[in-house]
Amino acid sequence: MRQHTPSSDWSDTLVADETTNVWSAHFPRLHNGYTVAMADALNKVPDAEIDPEGTFKYILLRIKVKDGTEHKDIVRGTKSAGQYHNHIFEKVTPPIIALGLECSCLGGGKIEHNSKDKKLRVFGESTGYGKADHSVSVEKLKSVFKDYEITWSNDKE
Repeated sequence: MRQHTPSSDWSDTLVADETTNVWSAHFPRLHNGYTVAMADALNKVPDAEIDPEGTFKYILLRIKVKDGTEHKDIVRGTKSAGQYHNHIFEKVTPPIIALGLECSCLGGGKIEHNSKDKKLRVFGESTGYGKADHSVSVEKLKSVFKDYEITWSNDKE
């Protein structure tokens, strides 16, 4: 039997006791009780996904491991989700839930995306969810749009 070590292949790690099951055999627990697969699920979700051009609503989401504390914040924005911020939430949560993660909305606003000039402007607020922390949203956008000028304000328009 091979014990799990950072350098071993986690997929063939086995726990030899009466509680061994398929889950524990293939997904070893980390020190905080979460599985490697759960932690990887968070990392697989992109920090930001927005429309390639135009002005549109966005939401700042917190995704986390179910029944855990490990989390990350992400930005999602699109015109195609509809007229309200909750339409974006309804559109983007099913794939996140399918990864075994929980999702909550921290607030919303608008993004003005000018891809020609490589500029993003974050502003405004959501009537239903309240104003997102635009400074957090900008940091997430910067991790994806590295060569963009990205600004934010508390202006409504």
